[in-house]
Amino acid sequence: MIGAVTIEALLYDPQSLKEKRAVTKSCADHIRRKFNAAFAETEHQDVWQRVKWVAVSVSSSRTVVEKELQRVLHYLDSRPELEISSVTWEWL
Repeated sequence: MIGAVTIEALLYDPQSLKEKRAVTKSCADHIRRKFNAAFAETEHQDVWQRVKWVAVSVSSSRTVVEKELQRVLHYLDSRPELEISSVTWEWL
């Protein structure tokens, strides 16, 4: 089972693309280290207030994939410098 979650968020602290990249890199590095998920920024690369990320996880069980992606969402939701504005799930 392949699960993908698309996350759109607003970033409050960054005042430049460089600062936005620092937040994105920090999130991506943590997710890649701690979770069984791939993580990438997919849109809004030239806008410093918004970000669109996709996290993908693969397992033989949908429950395992869903739990892992929920952990990713929980981590992102705990970050004080961003607010998740929308989440979209896809299953393949």
